[in-house]
Amino acid sequence: MSGTPAIRGAGETVPLAEARTLVGLAGSVTTVAAMALGLAAYDRDRIHHSRISAAAVHRVAGTLLAMSHDQRAALPFMHPGRVDVIGAGALVLAVVLENVPVDEVLVSEHDILDGIAWSIAP
Repeated sequence: MSGTPAIRGAGETVPLAEARTLVGLAGSVTTVAAMALGLAAYDRDRIHHSRISAAAVHRVAGTLLAMSHDQRAALPFMHPGRVDVIGAGALVLAVVLENVPVDEVLVSEHDILDGIAWSIAP
């Protein structure tokens, strides 16, 4: 298994080699999806349940890492609080995709808190 010690450590706990679907959520993944989809503005409905290829994730990560702060800030879908961290977030997603035997990431606008809320709802 390649990747960082943290990714290798996760692979010792979670059987990554058996994964059939990788679901990505939260700001970095949804922002990578917005860029991969070529959105003119952040569009939750287009992002949720989109499937972004590993190749597209790698392309977007490289582009974001090569951009200046001002270039990232000017992206129409970029949340201001994500400008300084999106390159690293995209890189982490790219490394995860290198270590899971899938060709794409399924993007979700929902997170674990949504799941917890549904699990305790009457």
